[in-house]
Amino acid sequence: MTTAEILVVCGAMFVGAVAQRVTGMGFALVVSPFLVLLLGPFDGVMLVNLASIVSATIVLVSVWRDVDPRAYAWLASAAVVGVVPGALLATRVDPAVLETVIGGVLILSLTASLLMARLPVTVSGPAPRLAAGFVSGLMNAAAGVGGPAVSAYGILSRWPHRSFAATLQPYFATVGLASVIAKLVIAPGALPDLGAVGWGGAVVSLVAGVAVGTVAARRLAVRWARIAVIVIAFAGAAVALVNGIVHLAGAA
Repeated sequence: MTTAEILVVCGAMFVGAVAQRVTGMGFALVVSPFLVLLLGPFDGVMLVNLASIVSATIVLVSVWRDVDPRAYAWLASAAVVGVVPGALLATRVDPAVLETVIGGVLILSLTASLLMARLPVTVSGPAPRLAAGFVSGLMNAAAGVGGPAVSAYGILSRWPHRSFAATLQPYFATVGLASVIAKLVIAPGALPDLGAVGWGGAVVSLVAGVAVGTVAARRLAVRWARIAVIVIAFAGAAVALVNGIVHLAGAA
């Protein structure tokens, strides 16, 4: 990778890790569109999955007391099942098509999450958790973005933010690991080639982002943090969508 590309990867990792620590999610929403654009759909999403494992694990160290084990078990079990079709999509669909779909799905998912926040509806029971987990797992493996589905569930179930944010950490780590394993089984040796400097920079950026996010979480209102994540994610998704459309048009 070039120096400029490594800087883009590290910058995205840093901002995503800050968002993850402050809001409980947002890492993939921030990082995925830019890494897909830079590395391609398969390598980009694979890197997002790997980084999500590290980021969520680091954050979990400081929030594990607030994790809801029951909710985690329901969501994670369904997500692991959803990972399988998601991994198949990631390895068998044309990159330009997948990039276009990823950008479009991100925009639709984000928009749906915002609209759902306005609905006077409350969901409960195992069925909504299983549905949210399955869709999240599928999207995580295919597009590196499993947050919108569980975010929508969290909004509609009125899940207290402190518990929601904490429970998502082992959840994202589990789903990220399942996605990586599924892809390596389907396409052995398919790890992104960042080089030693790229991998080292990514890890340092993740740790630094979580550290900064820990400080910011004490001072920044969650509402403003979520707004920032959504704006950045919409911008990145739009770029990925346009880039995929351009590639499709060029191949036509």
